[in-house]
Amino acid sequence: MSASGGNKAIIAAFAANLGIAVTKFIAWAFSGSSSMLAEGVHSLADSGNQLLLLLGGRMARKHADREHPFGYGRERYVYAFVVAIILFSVGGVFSIYEGIEKLRHPHELTMWWLPLLVLVIAIVMESFSLRTAMKESNAVRGRSSWVQFVRRAKAPELPVVLLEDVAALLGLVFAFIGVGLTVLTGNPVFDAIGTLFIGTLLVVVAIVLGVETKSLLVGEGATPEDHSRIVGAIDESDVTLIHIKTLYLGPDELLVAAKLGFPQDAPLAAVASEINTIERRVREAVPAARVIYFEPDVYRGDAATR
Repeated sequence: MSASGGNKAIIAAFAANLGIAVTKFIAWAFSGSSSMLAEGVHSLADSGNQLLLLLGGRMARKHADREHPFGYGRERYVYAFVVAIILFSVGGVFSIYEGIEKLRHPHELTMWWLPLLVLVIAIVMESFSLRTAMKESNAVRGRSSWVQFVRRAKAPELPVVLLEDVAALLGLVFAFIGVGLTVLTGNPVFDAIGTLFIGTLLVVVAIVLGVETKSLLVGEGATPEDHSRIVGAIDESDVTLIHIKTLYLGPDELLVAAKLGFPQDAPLAAVASEINTIERRVREAVPAARVIYFEPDVYRGDAATR
């Protein structure tokens, strides 16, 4: 996986989530807190999600073949979409179900200090995981805002890890408030309400991830900035850009296809040489433009469109 895949952030998140999941389940077993059970399932699902992201990166490195002539780069999008489904079904739906059950059948907390201690430790560990994800993201997001980065990133791993970490931290805060209010008031309903908030949060994050990843699966073109760079590289030559289309074959591989207008009397050798020059300029302007197809045509002024 390339640097844009954020392997460091994924591994950090996996280690944090796995350790936190174990401690949450232990706290749930001794205290009976539904918030701790929901958070344990959440962390366990997140751990599996990170493994899926790593697997997607490995599968995407397979070489192109006759069946998949443009390679397997979109495997990373597929696994990111599966992560969104798992987060929705395993984490969100289960937490909502558990919260409703605890509202119907309240359960008194025992050893109340244990879940609070585990939640504080988990908040610290998740904060380090989120810090790592933000540091890795800052290296590739440039001047984009965090919302723009999540919406426009072509590599799905970092946005997925970022949203998971943010959801994990908010979920821990909800759990801490729910358990804390239960301890202060002696009413276990607050613990159940915290569980419902955790489930709702996970469903919302899963929907956001699903929508953004679906767009990548369907096929996205170059960003407006890269599109302008490609057009600018073509315009440097004495040809007319009739039309152009771009498509991301994977997070780090952009397909560029364009029809270029040449003078009617241009020699074939000159046309071929000019196309090679334009390809080199496009790759220098946008390194991700690795697959380029230019179709030469006779330029007619009334047909030129972009």
